[in-house]
Amino acid sequence: MQRDLLEQLNLWHEQDEFGLIIERIDDIPVSERDYNLIGQLARAYNNMERYREAVEQLLSVHQQGASDPLWQYRLGYAYCYTANYEQALLAFERADELLPHDESTLEFLRQIRPKAEKMRHDRQRHEEKITEWKQSGTLNQLRATSGTYSPATFWKQSDYAQENHVSKPFDEAEIVSIEHELGYKLPASYIQLMNTQNGGIPTLTEFPTAEATSWAEDHIAISSIMGIGHDKIYALGGELGSRFMIEEWGYPDLGIVICDCPSAGHDVVMLDYRFCGPEGEPCVVHVDQERDYEITYLAPNFEAFIRGLVDEDTYDLSNEEDED
Repeated sequence: MQRDLLEQLNLWHEQDEFGLIIERIDDIPVSERDYNLIGQLARAYNNMERYREAVEQLLSVHQQGASDPLWQYRLGYAYCYTANYEQALLAFERADELLPHDESTLEFLRQIRPKAEKMRHDRQRHEEKITEWKQSGTLNQLRATSGTYSPATFWKQSDYAQENHVSKPFDEAEIVSIEHELGYKLPASYIQLMNTQNGGIPTLTEFPTAEATSWAEDHIAISSIMGIGHDKIYALGGELGSRFMIEEWGYPDLGIVICDCPSAGHDVVMLDYRFCGPEGEPCVVHVDQERDYEITYLAPNFEAFIRGLVDEDTYDLSNEEDED
């Protein structure tokens, strides 16, 4: 029975029928799935680009997998495509120890080492920014005017925004539905802002960066902030919402796409849960498809990001355009 099943699963794998593999193993009670079946399931999840589920399956048998180079490779692969480069590097290094000179493993190591180093740097920067934020005493979940944030003037009003971006008011059930769909807890400050208007185009659209992106040398720009719901095309659960950008545009599954940008999909702003877990307080990052999905750290939390937005006139791009 087990041999016949594994042969069938391997045949489906060769035929790229990964969904059939998942359906067949899902029919088997969890208590009856052995190490080999869980490995097959994780491989199918990886091939279906359901990387977080692959990680969950692999970690459920981590004691058995610790000395298995294939298990380490599959885990590194899943971590890589969730942009968890530090953990991916550890897994691929262990795979290389257990099975030296494997070309696929070595190629991943070459690609991941600089990304893991940048992630370590971002983690250190995030910890420093969190400390600064706590010491500032600014935190009030966007309930009042402070700094550059003013509720009365935050949103830009237009027929286009109303038609494509501004979702209907939400209730607690809608929050629960979206969080379940996306797999992450929404920040309280984001929910508070959506209570002023549920998504739309902000008046201030630029955010300073410490490094260059495909947009500019010292800042990024956003076009809108997604609302909570499914009714508008740019809502979190909408036609061009967070899961669409991850599944169809290839953005790393590290959190929630929260803002679109003027590049029409070629860069986005995301809530990044890699440092805090799906229930924690995410930082905010810019992800640049034009630079192989390069991740640029922006702010320690959503509120800091909102308060850091500035007017487009802050940056004069005319000189850069003249040089081109």
